[in-house]
Amino acid sequence: MRTADVARRAGCSVQHVRNLERDGVLPPVARTATGYRTYDEVHLRSALAYRALAAGVGPVEAKGIVRAFHQNPVSQALTLLDAAHARLDAEREGLRRAEEAARAISGEPIGDVRASDSMGISELATALGVRPSTLRHWDAEALVTPDRDPGRGTRRYTPAQVRDARIVHQLRRAGYRVTTLRTLMPQLRRTRRSEDVDAALAARDADITARSRALLDAASALGAVLSLRERAD
Repeated sequence: MRTADVARRAGCSVQHVRNLERDGVLPPVARTATGYRTYDEVHLRSALAYRALAAGVGPVEAKGIVRAFHQNPVSQALTLLDAAHARLDAEREGLRRAEEAARAISGEPIGDVRASDSMGISELATALGVRPSTLRHWDAEALVTPDRDPGRGTRRYTPAQVRDARIVHQLRRAGYRVTTLRTLMPQLRRTRRSEDVDAALAARDADITARSRALLDAASALGAVLSLRERAD
């Protein structure tokens, strides 16, 4: 195959194929007497594996995994792929726990707020199992903004703010980044609807499912790479 053939079948540009060759994602490529590259099935399968892995684990890790299938003992290469699957499995388990907890938290009544129901930062940190510095970070990022004691300036969390903190805690455990929650939490504070939390968690589930499918596609391509490697050896 020519470079353009590999690019077309792998769904990427000619320059991308050359970059993958340069980075060792594709094994060494033979050249004709006139200097043109000639690719075979192992190069195509390697490019397909990289494309799928990049969607599942990101481009940097994807390059490392495919290179390992060319250069490392088989057991070491498979260990890297196993680790990627294990992380996704852990994310799914965290998401499942977050879905259960977020639904319960979102259903808690937040009316009839009394000043005596508020909590200090140390009390809330202990209740959540986090450090006070974590709550201060959430405050700085506008995820959970407590009230301030008029006299001493210390943070005091109303029941509604405690609820926000519990939701943030569960979503962080499920893998949501602070940048995502910074956009989500103002909406949750306005609506107080469990549907918003459910929608966010459903989006996370769709993301994990897409990455899991990408790893499945990558495993198929890597299986072909491994077979071709063993045949060549």
